[in-house]
Amino acid sequence: MLKYLLMKRIIITFSLLAVVVTGAFAQDSQGNQEEPVKKGFDKSRLFVGGSFGLAFGTYTLINVSPQAGYMFNRYFAAGVGINAIYSSQKNSYGETWEQGVAGMNVFGRVYPIPQLFAQLQPEMNYIWGSYSYGGSKSSLNGTIIPSLLLGAGGIIPMGRSGGFVIMAQYDLLNKMGTGTNPGTPYGSNVFFSVGVNVGL
Repeated sequence: MLKYLLMKRIIITFSLLAVVVTGAFAQDSQGNQEEPVKKGFDKSRLFVGGSFGLAFGTYTLINVSPQAGYMFNRYFAAGVGINAIYSSQKNSYGETWEQGVAGMNVFGRVYPIPQLFAQLQPEMNYIWGSYSYGGSKSSLNGTIIPSLLLGAGGIIPMGRSGGFVIMAQYDLLNKMGTGTNPGTPYGSNVFFSVGVNVGL
């Protein structure tokens, strides 16, 4: 009988705890009930962001690659973006490489939890550049190169609907250059990028 009463109290305690926890998750940070999910297009689910970077010295990088996307639900987002990258590098032998990238991308993200996501990003980039050594300069053949970036990232929340994004990505197509023909702008290794997301 004592075991039965103890078990009954444990069940009631856990039931009350479940009700309290469920109620807490059903409220936002201001203590208001969450609004029901809107059907159709909801402009509050739009976000903008992308990758931006600057580096100067023996290696110079200027990267302005904005993106815009839409959160379809808690687990899935997709969008489009443009790529605009300039890079140059000098080595101790006096060789200089310059490369420009201009292109477009689409991306899809899956969020297993709100702070982590996996991303697939097909791209088409027009790539051109030049190589110089000892006073002579040769141009790379400008060409369109496809890339298929697979990556994973994390979001560090900033403000109500923004976040700082850190990603690791790899070009699955990994098309390498030969001679005067340029290859993928991402190289043959995993690369890291940082950016921001801002809700609209």
